[in-house]
Amino acid sequence: MKIEKSIKIKAKKEAVWEVLLQDKYTRIWYSEFSPGSHAETDWQIGSKAVFKDDSKCGIVGMVVKNKPYEIIELEYDGIITDGIEDYDSEIAREVKGGLETYQLSEEEGVTQLSIACDMSEEYFEMMSKAWDNALAKIKELSES
Repeated sequence: MKIEKSIKIKAKKEAVWEVLLQDKYTRIWYSEFSPGSHAETDWQIGSKAVFKDDSKCGIVGMVVKNKPYEIIELEYDGIITDGIEDYDSEIAREVKGGLETYQLSEEEGVTQLSIACDMSEEYFEMMSKAWDNALAKIKELSES
């Protein structure tokens, strides 16, 4: 299943891009998914991307696309449980190959942010709601 959402933000795409990638902002909107969530990556194509929270759990993947101010895409490889990366368990295999994409387009100072995220059926509703809250936070941070 795929979660697909978009939001219009009254800000330049450069401002939205900063909110999407800079640690001081991501920690705010990632918290809609799990308290203490943060990213460990340089966002460069081919770079490892680790997303974990206060419980040392999360997901691990790789940056597969990065066109500044246009698109960033991640492909997931596995999960993190108690701080340990896992690529082989059943849950890890379920996320393997899953994509998460952020696309930006701007018209007259208004940026359209579209996200797409592969999601298992069991987490779909919960994550869809979390995305609604996260997009509202991204909008608020970008417009302020």
